[in-house]
Amino acid sequence: MSDLRERFEAAFMPNYGVPPLALARGEGCRVWDVDGREYLDLIAGIAVTSLGHGHPALVEAVSSQVATLAHTSNLFLHEPEVLLAERLLGLLNGDGGDGKVFLSNSGTEANECALKLAIKYGNGRGRKHSGRSYFVAAENGFHGRSMGALSLTGKAAIREPFGPYGIDVRFVPYGDAGALKAAVDENCAAVFLEPTQGEAGVVPPPDGYFAAARAICDATGALFVADEIQSAIGRTGAWFAFQHENAKPDVLTLAKGLGGGLPIGACVAFGPHGDLFAKGDHGSTFGGNPVSAAAALTVLTTIEKDGLLANAASVGETLADGIRAIDHPLLKGVRGRGLWRAAVLTGPHAPAVEAAARDAGFLINALAPDALRIAPPLILTAGQARSFTAALPAILDAAAPKTENSA
Repeated sequence: MSDLRERFEAAFMPNYGVPPLALARGEGCRVWDVDGREYLDLIAGIAVTSLGHGHPALVEAVSSQVATLAHTSNLFLHEPEVLLAERLLGLLNGDGGDGKVFLSNSGTEANECALKLAIKYGNGRGRKHSGRSYFVAAENGFHGRSMGALSLTGKAAIREPFGPYGIDVRFVPYGDAGALKAAVDENCAAVFLEPTQGEAGVVPPPDGYFAAARAICDATGALFVADEIQSAIGRTGAWFAFQHENAKPDVLTLAKGLGGGLPIGACVAFGPHGDLFAKGDHGSTFGGNPVSAAAALTVLTTIEKDGLLANAASVGETLADGIRAIDHPLLKGVRGRGLWRAAVLTGPHAPAVEAAARDAGFLINALAPDALRIAPPLILTAGQARSFTAALPAILDAAAPKTENSA
């Protein structure tokens, strides 16, 4: 492994540092490194590998499609992309009958599409919505790292080094409906929000916040954009997290778990907003690639067929209950929903706990100094969840001396 890490460091830009593990293969919820050591994968490629590793249905779909037609560009259409768009709209349970879809390569690009739609909506071209000149997003929110998506990202450490930006974005405290209402008026083009802030530490808002945001946008005419890059496709026990509050957005962005490991994103716009773009306004060479579309269709079919929404909800509660039951000076609690959780620590101990978990054979993610992301494949079993929570006290014990030494 050390040789591969040295080669990585020599060949790649230093933006990722050097990852601690070199993975060689995976099966289900387990992965093995190049030295043959086994781990329970509780990260799932940052909430991406929804069906786990090497799922037979996904392998078959991708293999069959790549042998049939691997790429067309956007100059031609193909059936997998049409089936996928239709399926996504159908899964919106009547909320999506008036929707239209743009397929992209990633979540960042899905948000870039949403931003361009909102800019066009705000410009109005002489229509009633013209003159909407600013956007509202949440402090500590994350919407991507390309320049448009980054302009909406409320994490100062990653946003500020790359400014100035070409649009006016006003940031408000996440979860504060009063602050949101004060910031949004008839000159606001759009409000961009995550139903739970993923990269901030899996931070949920107070109950009713998303519904309040919907009402604020209704009152002012601003577009309501829901960034569900990380929260959708069963991660919280529902197809889309906004459904927990029945707060349908005007624009919905998706990615991560949709492709099960293949790169794909989607932007869905509802009602007249689905027709804002004219021919040539937006595009993507690889967006809606036949192989990625076939993978996404298989992910959606398998989640439905195998009851993985219910599994995410029930095993997620098993996981959360197991963490709540632990009494340890490093552990404060747990938050999140479904199989999208954060173990919250009493101080900036997350890097030490992540390393101790890895040594014990569990992959988790030090998402914030005091929070560990747990976002496993949706096929995680209750027994696998319990194996982690049973091991967690010893993991915390192992991490404790390191946190004392760094204090």
